[in-house]
Amino acid sequence: QSSARITISEGSCPERITTITGSTDAVFRAVSMIAFKLEEDLGAGGDGVSAGRAPVTLRLVIPASQCGSLIGKAGTKIREIRESTGAQVQVAGDLLPNSTERAVTVSGVPDTIIQCVRQICAVILESPPKGATIPYHPGLSLGTILLSANQVRGHSISE
Repeated sequence: QSSARITISEGSCPERITTITGSTDAVFRAVSMIAFKLEEDLGAGGDGVSAGRAPVTLRLVIPASQCGSLIGKAGTKIREIRESTGAQVQVAGDLLPNSTERAVTVSGVPDTIIQCVRQICAVILESPPKGATIPYHPGLSLGTILLSANQVRGHSISE
């Protein structure tokens, strides 16, 4: 329905990465549909009746080299995004494990999240990543071998 291509990483770990690609409009349609679906799932009680508007939280994965632009000098850009959208936005200080990416957590009702994601995308489109990006793969451990940036194979270590 969104015309975007959506892939969800494989794995049985608690976290999985959803990648949305397509035109800007298609990506925002998909983000919008996902945010409203998450709100629906969070707000539904045991009897299936909506219990009100529960805040939705999305974690975006962004190359660390672009996070400075997102934060802005003395936090001005991120403060502007928070104030204009009403969403809560936090940029993690640490890199995600085995990567050069950081998590950006966005919380609020779907409408505020969608506006926030639009503004974050506008900022990162203006400042391309610097250097190589090592993507975050949830659930990687010491027993995992990275074959390339796009191909991961894992095996366990015998004790």
